[in-house]
Amino acid sequence: MTKGNSLEKDLSLLINNQKYSDLEILCEDEKKLYGCRAILAARSEVFDRLLYNGMKESYETKISFPKINSAGMKIVLEYTYTGSIKIESLTKDNIIEAFYAADYFQLPDLQDFIMNTFKNTLEKNCDENYSPELLSKLAGNMPFTEDNILLNLLVETVAIIPLNTIEFGRLSITGLRYLLSCTHEKETPFATSEYEVFRYGAILAAKKVSNEAYNTLMEQLPTLEQIQENPVQTKNKIIADHQKVAKELEPLVKLIDFRRIKGQILVNIIEPLGITPIEIILNVYRYNMLSFNSDLNDTRGIPFNYVYDESACGSNLIIEDNGTVVYAPNDSISYKSVSAKVALENKGVFEWDVIIEKSCTSAAVGVCTSENFNYETWAGYQTTGWVLSSEGKSVTSNAWLGYCPLFGDGTKITVHLDMNKRTCAFTVNGTKYPEVSAWNNLPSKLYPVVSLECPGRFRIQPHKKKN
Repeated sequence: MTKGNSLEKDLSLLINNQKYSDLEILCEDEKKLYGCRAILAARSEVFDRLLYNGMKESYETKISFPKINSAGMKIVLEYTYTGSIKIESLTKDNIIEAFYAADYFQLPDLQDFIMNTFKNTLEKNCDENYSPELLSKLAGNMPFTEDNILLNLLVETVAIIPLNTIEFGRLSITGLRYLLSCTHEKETPFATSEYEVFRYGAILAAKKVSNEAYNTLMEQLPTLEQIQENPVQTKNKIIADHQKVAKELEPLVKLIDFRRIKGQILVNIIEPLGITPIEIILNVYRYNMLSFNSDLNDTRGIPFNYVYDESACGSNLIIEDNGTVVYAPNDSISYKSVSAKVALENKGVFEWDVIIEKSCTSAAVGVCTSENFNYETWAGYQTTGWVLSSEGKSVTSNAWLGYCPLFGDGTKITVHLDMNKRTCAFTVNGTKYPEVSAWNNLPSKLYPVVSLECPGRFRIQPHKKKN
């Protein structure tokens, strides 16, 4: 490469190059890297204080960083020498170490770059979300602080992934504790019911103890979906090392709100396991006896932010009531569509309600993609829209199939979007209908959508399951 044409390229030749370096850097993993003390000090106040403090470090040719991994240090060197980072330099294997190193050396611009790269990766690769692994790694490497921006982003990302879709081994028990501590009694979006939180934590705890304990709990702790499909039956198989499992589970138990779990499940499934302190179970029983009208949902935090998106809305439609209501004014003479702000991706089952406060001809409720979708026309006409019409038909690509009876003013529709199977079903006025058979391979990222004309008025809201 010809030198002198690009300062950035010329300086990149110096990165970790022993020939041009006067400092040996010893990292946590005992690997050696090389740097130029003048460049490092000029680019980082931390390096400046360490290397030019008038003490022995100012004259030695070696410096140790026992808490900085070489993977993170390489990113710091690339940034300090060139002022930038190649996108391909950051991977899921080094992004936590890089962020920690950037924080240690007080390089906020590098931290911002790492954050933006991570966000962009999540948006582009919704089917390959490695946030659980990163949260686990972060939990093991960095102290908990509420102002840790990467921790907060990881918690937000993992919180909206149903835990029962995260394979055991991807999220560590320490990572789960981070997640639960950040969301405990907080008004933040969360996708997992409290029973499924307990189930996931208990199985993780058992997995740390022994394979036998793990296999037993996998058998004795059915998923909530399995419980709903089959009557709850008491199982009394003894758990191997149940006291050890209880000990591993103890830090998580304090962060689980057992009041959100149905009494029948507590009595028939959780209490017989003997891994939850009896005083916690008794306190829940007392609460249930005294709280006849408890409004606790079965899931912590707040449901997804189901509000209509003004930037994804057909002309003339009016959004009001903090984004929860959309209506077509009197001068609206054709169908328009609007989607909600929340993106439904990854795995899990997502549910929300749409109330038809005022119906119109061919009112429509369903889902759409953000790409190649035209908000100036009816969703069901399009290949990127899948809706239930007020004529009782499921419609996509203008293909109409019978599904349910006609509906009108006052109808409450619950949309059940199963991203595990990429299917969709609807409940209309309390009657749940089967999955739409023709929609058996929906896209991996969808948005709630409605289509209406005058005098249509629709309200969207989270679907809450009561205990």
